[in-house]
Amino acid sequence: MTLLKVEDLDCRHGLLQAVRGVSFEVAQGETVALIGANGAGKTTLLRAIAGAHKPHGGRVLLDGADVTSMPAHRRVSLGIALVPEGRRLFPSLTVEENLRVAAARRGKWTVQSVLEVFPLLQPRRHMAAANLSGGEQQAVAIGRALMSNPRLLLLDEVSLGLAPIVVDAVYRSLAGILGEDTTVVVVEQDLTRALKVASRVICMLEGRIVLESAASSLDRDRVVSAYFGLKRPA
Repeated sequence: MTLLKVEDLDCRHGLLQAVRGVSFEVAQGETVALIGANGAGKTTLLRAIAGAHKPHGGRVLLDGADVTSMPAHRRVSLGIALVPEGRRLFPSLTVEENLRVAAARRGKWTVQSVLEVFPLLQPRRHMAAANLSGGEQQAVAIGRALMSNPRLLLLDEVSLGLAPIVVDAVYRSLAGILGEDTTVVVVEQDLTRALKVASRVICMLEGRIVLESAASSLDRDRVVSAYFGLKRPA
């Protein structure tokens, strides 16, 4: 069953067109990796789906309902949650307070279940977010999104600015989320990791989709060629 449908979406930043006629679908329970170089339009696309960026044209549908003109808070109540690039926590609030402030829908995700998935946060639950490491802050940002009990989880640049060993720890925790009932679209710069966690890969270049395929059918050379806009030899 299709949960998310994006139809001919156009997004702009002033005169700059960041997303150009993008269309794709995501099935219920699917994990899709959205990849592409910096400036490809990935973050703008996620923000448009979440309601944080108003598109210039096209439509966003959740479970068949047109949410294109809905504000972000209404989309959260329908089950769309975004983990933004840069995390954007409330720095003076504790870990637990950052989690509780996002509780929007009833479901399996509570403070306790989030702490079980991210055990590194358990001893930090009463610590201010400003005093956490980058990896701990990323875990809180993901946990905060989970507290809304989303049907669609949008993860923007999970590994950005984190040491590889920290990224490994975050993804080990994410394993308890990926493949569950929650549908996930994840923006990931690490091609190897993207191919491992996703069932399908969508590659963007200059605001357009240039490659869309099952992850199992892709090889690294094909992905790299699409990523950088290179022509493959005949």
